[in-house]
Amino acid sequence: MLDQALALSQEAMVTAGVVILPLLLAALLVGLLVGLFQATTQIQELTLSFLPKLIAMGIILYLAGPWFLRVLVGFAAHDLGGFWRVAYLP
Repeated sequence: MLDQALALSQEAMVTAGVVILPLLLAALLVGLLVGLFQATTQIQELTLSFLPKLIAMGIILYLAGPWFLRVLVGFAAHDLGGFWRVAYLP
């Protein structure tokens, strides 16, 4: 029973990582580009990096949203479907 619970939690963490990775990479890349732009132009405005990151993450959510949903629904159907075997108390 403990092995099933550990496998379920591991699969949950992997699924969360797969879903959040494109968003984090987009924010990282846009932040790096805005940081380079700010360094070269010597514009030190803190709010300048927020809007491009927000727009980039919105575009990623729009483009990859159906895939995110398929991954999360697949996790819920496959892995959480077996949750009752883990939570069953004799």
